[in-house]
Amino acid sequence: MLALGVIFSFFGLGIFCWLLFTLAIYALPFFAGLTVAFAAFHSGAGVIGAFLVGCFAGGATLALGQIAFATIRSPLIRCAIALFYALPATIAGYHATLGLAQIGVPSAAWQEAFAIVGAVSIGCTAWVRLAMFTPPNIGQGFAVGAAPLSLADATRSR
Repeated sequence: MLALGVIFSFFGLGIFCWLLFTLAIYALPFFAGLTVAFAAFHSGAGVIGAFLVGCFAGGATLALGQIAFATIRSPLIRCAIALFYALPATIAGYHATLGLAQIGVPSAAWQEAFAIVGAVSIGCTAWVRLAMFTPPNIGQGFAVGAAPLSLADATRSR
């Protein structure tokens, strides 16, 4: 029975880590939605109104970020947008890894070390997932201009 508990613990920890890496991109929209929801609640919108306003703000943050990232062609601005989304993921990764480290590691120094490594890895993963997003080429496949020159045509001597 003890072995079954250990196996389920490792399985649960693996699922949690997978979920953390998968949802790291959505940290900024979640934080934005949560902040707007709390502001709406404290201004008197009520629980349901604050929830709806927060969901709209989070969805709008995600949609606007994806649209901006897909339409802007400058690599510097695209990297800045990806970094803007990766910073909250890094903070969330730090706190999640620190919480997991506090469960199994008795030394405070090692807890901080694991938390920093987890924060960097989750932040880098979020940045790479956004930075590697390539927008679709609009108009490709249509006879818009001259046919593309293949490598064989370009290197053939005339």
